[in-house]
Amino acid sequence: MVQKINIQQYWANYKNTPLFDVRTPSEYQKGHIPTAINLPLFSDEERAVVGTIYKKQNPQEALLKGLEFVGPKLRPIIEQVKTYTEATAISVHCWRGGKRSGSIAWLLGMAGYQVTSLQGGYKAYRTKVLESLSTPLPLMVVLGGKTGCGKTKILKALAKQGEQIIDLEGLAHHKGSAFGFIGQKEQPTTEQFENNLYEHIRNLDSQKRIWVENESKGIGKVFLPTPFWTQMKAAPLINIELPEAERLAFLIEEYSVEDIAALKAGFNKIKKRLGGQRYQEAIQFLEQKEVAAAACIALQYYDKSYQYMLNKNAAPLIHQIQFSKLVPEQIARVLIKKTWNTN
Repeated sequence: MVQKINIQQYWANYKNTPLFDVRTPSEYQKGHIPTAINLPLFSDEERAVVGTIYKKQNPQEALLKGLEFVGPKLRPIIEQVKTYTEATAISVHCWRGGKRSGSIAWLLGMAGYQVTSLQGGYKAYRTKVLESLSTPLPLMVVLGGKTGCGKTKILKALAKQGEQIIDLEGLAHHKGSAFGFIGQKEQPTTEQFENNLYEHIRNLDSQKRIWVENESKGIGKVFLPTPFWTQMKAAPLINIELPEAERLAFLIEEYSVEDIAALKAGFNKIKKRLGGQRYQEAIQFLEQKEVAAAACIALQYYDKSYQYMLNKNAAPLIHQIQFSKLVPEQIARVLIKKTWNTN
């Protein structure tokens, strides 16, 4: 018999149980529980056909067509589960915890598995995600600074020294600027980014300080949840200041300077804001392999933009802290000491 559990019960008692998402590949790609493995009952095309028959004819004809699609897959589904795990206890879910997960749960139960099914399916999970991301984190501190300050490296140094962090750029697979795609994996959808963010936050202690990097609402192609971003704008800001030479050296080291085509693509994204002359100068520098000179043009643009936004920042506290060298471990130690009373 299939046991029905809610998402809280799954995390409390079954989180080490392999979890199978039986929705279509496109549904899974749009957004899924980060630990879930896709085990589609229908392909995208098959689901569309069944849905059309359900709407234009009747549920019974849709059921028969579904059985026609699923019949040949029964054995392969069981064999596929075996390739993923040797466990005999597994969990499954679909969109709302309905027919698709029920069918797979029955099949795997007949094959000898102990099956639990998530009540409400992925829809219930998404409800939980959105509710959680609307709940303020009481001890949030935002780490800011002009482009090239190495904020992500400083965040990671803070984590190594026992602080809690949220690496938004890491979750988004993007470094935030027009050049932020360079050297990164494909970005998740905004929905999947929210799921990943939620899973990270869920494992933090909300009673302890949490550091997050200052970001725009959009990071590449994904967007921060509005309540979360609004809270960031209202949290204390620790603004790092470093000499331009230090920041320029960091940028040249950080980005793949050998990939001139990617750097050109980055400049093309800010072409209108740079102006035609500065854009052409940057492109010429890149073609001449004078990456540092091109980076200076980008840095000047981003410095003006950041200063403009800093002047408009409505954070309740803004701490400006100057450093002469970008040494993340040392900066992290100073930040920890200087901000104990921030909250």
